[in-house]
Amino acid sequence: MSDLDIAKAYQPLPIQEIAKRLGLSPEELHPYGRHKGKISLSALERLKHKPRGRYILVTAINPTPLGEGKTTTSIGLAMGLNRIGPRAVVTLRQPSLGPVFGIKGGGTGGGRAQVVPMEDINLHLTGDAHAVAASHNLLSACIDNHVFHGNSLGISPVRLSWPRAVGISDRALRRISLDESSGRRTDQFVINEASEVMAILALAGGLADLRRRLGDIVVGLTKEGTPVRAEALACAGSMAVLLKDALLPNLVQTLEGTPAFVHTGPFGNIAHGNCSIISDAIALRCAEYVVTEAGFGSDLGAEKFFNIKCRLSGLAPAAAVVVATLRALKLHGGGGVVKAGTPVPIGLSGPNQDALARGFPNLEQHIANVKAHGIPVVVAINAFKDDPASELEWLRQQACRAGAAEAAVSTHHADGGTGSEDLARAVIRAAGSPSSFSHLYDLAWPTKRKIETIAMKMYGASGVSFDPQAEQDMDLARQLGYEALPICMAKTPLSLSHDPALKGRPKGFTLPIKEVRLLAGAGFLTAVCSGIQLMPGLPKKPAGERIDLDVKTGQIVGLS
Repeated sequence: MSDLDIAKAYQPLPIQEIAKRLGLSPEELHPYGRHKGKISLSALERLKHKPRGRYILVTAINPTPLGEGKTTTSIGLAMGLNRIGPRAVVTLRQPSLGPVFGIKGGGTGGGRAQVVPMEDINLHLTGDAHAVAASHNLLSACIDNHVFHGNSLGISPVRLSWPRAVGISDRALRRISLDESSGRRTDQFVINEASEVMAILALAGGLADLRRRLGDIVVGLTKEGTPVRAEALACAGSMAVLLKDALLPNLVQTLEGTPAFVHTGPFGNIAHGNCSIISDAIALRCAEYVVTEAGFGSDLGAEKFFNIKCRLSGLAPAAAVVVATLRALKLHGGGGVVKAGTPVPIGLSGPNQDALARGFPNLEQHIANVKAHGIPVVVAINAFKDDPASELEWLRQQACRAGAAEAAVSTHHADGGTGSEDLARAVIRAAGSPSSFSHLYDLAWPTKRKIETIAMKMYGASGVSFDPQAEQDMDLARQLGYEALPICMAKTPLSLSHDPALKGRPKGFTLPIKEVRLLAGAGFLTAVCSGIQLMPGLPKKPAGERIDLDVKTGQIVGLS
């Protein structure tokens, strides 16, 4: 059965029942139909005196076209925890329409480890992503309108840094020209998930914080070099109005009725890659364990979870799970080449101990990345039916020798929560062990030192090179008083380095930084590596070509 067929075969519980399991009152749930809803922020105020549950981060090795199963592991782990006793919730980001209609497909898990309603979550859900685009582009329109009507703020058209945003991957929009009424300049679109508005929505602690952050957005500079903020354009209030409902977390469920929050969707490679602080804050008051997923490998989403999200929220994780598969590690070890949608070569799907051993150092780095933040690590070995038992056991033992507190084989994709019970027990033990969570760098450090620390400790780089543009950007951030911000790295997720072709655990490379962007409202500086685009393109055969509507039944077909 396809993932869509499995999801359709499940009869979801009414969303009121899921909310009741969390201890939410009927007044705190705003239903969107029968199987999804939003949670009022009043729930956080009412539950603020309840003890918080334990916070579990799920991350992974560097992804490959084969997929490592980070989302399925997060879902499976939450279901497994519920099966063995503790009350658990999973918190995830909403899938992006770009990948849904592009190369990756949807982001609701797979097999027996899914969140539902699958079609709704992968498409519009409750409209949050559209609200982000509307809010973002309202500011874009206000900027150009202000310039057209006299430019009383003295905005320099050539020093405007605010792009436009759209939800679909479209490489033709990476560079656009605006007409004379806007001062005749070049501009660009970024995908919604790279929008500063999306980052703000995910990081805001409440309505007042959302409103303040929107006003703090720096859209560019005046001709004299002073920053121009959204507040000065009298636009931030209207932006907040468009995002008022989008700030409320979305509640859905897994295929086993485990509560799931799906909220906000910043990408892990070009944004901070984590779901909303508000969803986690509410979940932690409603459950004994909250399982949350960070985008891509520990070098990206997890590092930003620790050093951006946790700084702002004040929350500390009790443990982290690093997901790995035999076949992905074999690919990192040179066991074959594969493209998404093509058969897996024998060298990756069958026995290949040599390739597994060569690829294992990639997992070693990710274990070390988590431990560098003082958090105990559990390695989840996401197993497939043909995986050799001897290799699974070898990997389990090697992961523990490399510093993992425990390693467990999980078969959640095939078996749902039952298949992740061993993993759940390992996580409970790890979360109950002593830990000393700490951040990787001090915010008072110079920007360059913070970037170098991430590159050398998280990626294994020997050094960092800065293009002239990046040097100018860092100088400007310092002059404007924004140097004491955390860093959001934008680089390829396919390698620990900046080069997607460098698999395993590359050494001796220099990380090139081409620019450093100021996201003052979100509260971080984005260091962009060479080769990174903030607007993806569609592949030769987009997934959207397989998606259709059965007009006789009204059912969606081809969504994956």
